[in-house]
Amino acid sequence: MARRMTQDRTRFFQALHEGARPSRGDFVRGRAARYLIACFTAALAACADLPPPDFDGGSVATWTAFGGTPGGTHYSPATQITPENVQWLEPAWEHRSGDIRHPRAAGEDGLPMSANGFQTTPIVIDDTLYYCSPFNKVFALDAETGKERWRFDPGVDSSAYLLPNCRGVSSWRSGEAGFCEHRIFLGTLDARLIALDATTGKRCGDFGDAGEVDVTHRISAHLPIEYSITSPPAILEDAVITGSLVLDNTRTDAPSGVVRAYDVRSGELRWAWNPVPADMAPNNDDGTYRSSTTNVWSIIAVDEERKLVFVPTGNTNPDYYGGHRDGLDAYSSSVVALDGDTGEVVWHYQMVHHDLWDYDTPAQPTLMDLRIDGETVPVVVQVTKMGMTFVLHRETGEPVFPVEERPVPQDPAPGEYLSPTQPFPSHIPHLVSPITAADAWGFTRWDERACRESMGALRNDGIYTPPSLGGSFLYPSNGGGNNWGSPAIHLGEQVMLVVTWHVPAITRLVPREDCEGVFQQQLGTPYCVETDIVVSPIGVPCVAPPWATLDAIDLAAGEIRWRVPLGTSRNIAPFPFWWIEGVPGVGGPIVTSTGLVFIGAALDHVFRAHDLASGEVLWKADLPTSANSIPMTYQVRADGRQYVVVAAGGHWGAPNPPGDHLMAFALPE
Repeated sequence: MARRMTQDRTRFFQALHEGARPSRGDFVRGRAARYLIACFTAALAACADLPPPDFDGGSVATWTAFGGTPGGTHYSPATQITPENVQWLEPAWEHRSGDIRHPRAAGEDGLPMSANGFQTTPIVIDDTLYYCSPFNKVFALDAETGKERWRFDPGVDSSAYLLPNCRGVSSWRSGEAGFCEHRIFLGTLDARLIALDATTGKRCGDFGDAGEVDVTHRISAHLPIEYSITSPPAILEDAVITGSLVLDNTRTDAPSGVVRAYDVRSGELRWAWNPVPADMAPNNDDGTYRSSTTNVWSIIAVDEERKLVFVPTGNTNPDYYGGHRDGLDAYSSSVVALDGDTGEVVWHYQMVHHDLWDYDTPAQPTLMDLRIDGETVPVVVQVTKMGMTFVLHRETGEPVFPVEERPVPQDPAPGEYLSPTQPFPSHIPHLVSPITAADAWGFTRWDERACRESMGALRNDGIYTPPSLGGSFLYPSNGGGNNWGSPAIHLGEQVMLVVTWHVPAITRLVPREDCEGVFQQQLGTPYCVETDIVVSPIGVPCVAPPWATLDAIDLAAGEIRWRVPLGTSRNIAPFPFWWIEGVPGVGGPIVTSTGLVFIGAALDHVFRAHDLASGEVLWKADLPTSANSIPMTYQVRADGRQYVVVAAGGHWGAPNPPGDHLMAFALPE
């Protein structure tokens, strides 16, 4: 499941919210406010004598791709902001796109309309920042002032899409001067790939048809909501590579998940990889790409030196039943390394065999050089919804640390089949531990007892308990574990930072004759499916908080260095339930060379900086709404300021108000 949190999580957030939202604080008001606070904590009488902070000039550091680099480490070498001075960060500028949509109930088409989210991570090239709005408008800003230089509107019909989202844009430069020698690439909700001149925002007319390529070519018939591009395309030399969002749990003949590479200048198709096993035809009878192959909705990584493309694959549609697949899911829930010139498979590694749990590979494969016993090994680090971390050799796909195939629960629903084993990495600790009805929790004995009864009524044989007609316990939930916003890796310390959810869920298969009114239809199978969070009668998860943590893992040592609750219930629950620490949200962290971890990613309206050494919160700022995105940081001049930028726009599946706030913070001038 990509791209979205399903109905179950939406209901959890709404239940926790219960119709009340406390008022928001103003933004931290800058240096003067911090000066006074520091004075009061030191001694009121000493206010006039407190010296101003002394800030180092720092060094130039940009952010040229979604993950900071094509390998997606979300790491910055910027040095100006440190654990010693981060407390002085203040708002520097704000940009607003105007793209805000409020939710509505189902219309004449029978479909509800969600609020917008705002999940973009900007990029910075030279002195210009580029980002996209949820409805695919693209903006170029002065990176130091936030002043708008140009905007582009592709004319997407926002009313046609349930889950508007744009995680970012991509940059390609030829090294020459002139119009469209520097291009910004955008994938759209209506499945177009568009090339823009980075200086002017005008279309590059030589790319495809008047600056765009229709990515629905050779895709089987579908509704607009079923097929989109929501993640930034990857760039490898002179090719631009994209996957697609394919709507979950719809039907067995859903659109293909084909991955394609196009020439960055002409837009001509270079290659296409449709994830079908060698013994299956890659096309439907009408010549379209074979339907229901696993898609790549998340972020693609590239190894420029080795000319490899690393794709994290989703699950074969629909998610919770696979009796019809007959091997079609051979590449599902995997990392696949493709040859950048041809699109041919170099290697692949499957994290979940015959996935029936919506445990698709959610995050960008992260490329780093890992020091192990004095040797430097090129690796791919892959976090998963199961809370398991796989570390694979970048050239071969072989596990660098031991992985065991262990027996897992059997006895599936009628018509289904299961893999007898699943892979379990044993070096890096699993970030989600098993739970049973004995672990039920509540605010009182009454709701704790209700949770214990509801949990005890579900089939729970541990992780990989198959979906069942009576209801099965799904832990981790289909949101994770870890999801698309993680990880960030400090390259010097070899420490990985991830957001981990600790929320139980339920999957219940419903016979086809009883499926009227069920949202997740799974057409073409014997069952539709109902999924939900396991909550108490008052609407909170049936396990003790924290329900979300920020975790720091030493990759080489295989140890959890620290774990802290992420966010609070302050902005989503009524008083007096503001005290809960660790509430699920969407997004992820970045980490700087100086040892700071910046993160929103919670459902409260707060942006935080944690100490890499301890996990302690060193600084925080109030936001207009939640920042369910991944931040970034940069410094474009040696004598300038380092900025930290985050998109605060809420999330379509949460009770936070929608917004369009792109916010930059910096040390005082």
